[in-house]
Amino acid sequence: MKPSVLTRYRVMAYVTAVMLLILCACMVAKYGFDTGKDLTLVVSQIHGVLYIVYLVVAFDLGSKAKWKFGKLLWVLIAGTIPTAAFFVERKVVRDVGPLLADAAPQPVKV
Repeated sequence: MKPSVLTRYRVMAYVTAVMLLILCACMVAKYGFDTGKDLTLVVSQIHGVLYIVYLVVAFDLGSKAKWKFGKLLWVLIAGTIPTAAFFVERKVVRDVGPLLADAAPQPVKV
């Protein structure tokens, strides 16, 4: 597996998690303080699109890492729970790191 697969996942995990936190703040402003209705609409649509990209990238990583369905499902759902993607991303990096080391080309001895 190429390191770029993990890098894409990490970027999308952080972007999706940050956008979800921003969306939560917008929802508090909208329903708690009756302000920011238009901003909430825009942020929710952006998060929706980014979450779809996150799903594709996470599924690609999961298929290349040969994860079981339960683990893949947990990683996919992590993008919908505020702050969960940060913790799941750390665990994924620890789990996938050895796979990247095994796939690295070994130097040729002469």
